[in-house]
Amino acid sequence: MSTPDTPRPDSLTMEVVELIGDVVARFHSEYEGAAAEHTLTGAQARLLSLLSREPLPMRKLAQKLKCEPSNVTGIVDRLEARGLVERRPDPADRRVKVAAATDEGRRVARELREGLRFAREPLAGLSREERESLRDLLRRMAEA
Repeated sequence: MSTPDTPRPDSLTMEVVELIGDVVARFHSEYEGAAAEHTLTGAQARLLSLLSREPLPMRKLAQKLKCEPSNVTGIVDRLEARGLVERRPDPADRRVKVAAATDEGRRVARELREGLRFAREPLAGLSREERESLRDLLRRMAEA
């Protein structure tokens, strides 16, 4: 809700917000579908995607997924049972366990990313410079 000190968003800002919402909704829909093709939930797929980039402690995973650590433990347990994730000692502190994607987990995560078709064609229609500009703008928004 707008306060007296906060100006109302202009129509261009509102249009951009609505377009971002449309893109996010489409992304989530396709992501859930791609996850289901691998008999994964959306949360399992997101966690696997994070771990395909780097091993992470459970606490950090919970922060990135914006959920409780106990939820992360359950998700990791299920992915570990399928051979997609493993727990191992943190090289920086052997008292801490990190979750890491297995080779099979990285393969599934790659297939999940490749299965997200909704943006492929529109992005292919943009020049490299336009894609870089879009990436940089999205990074700025994500970091704000």
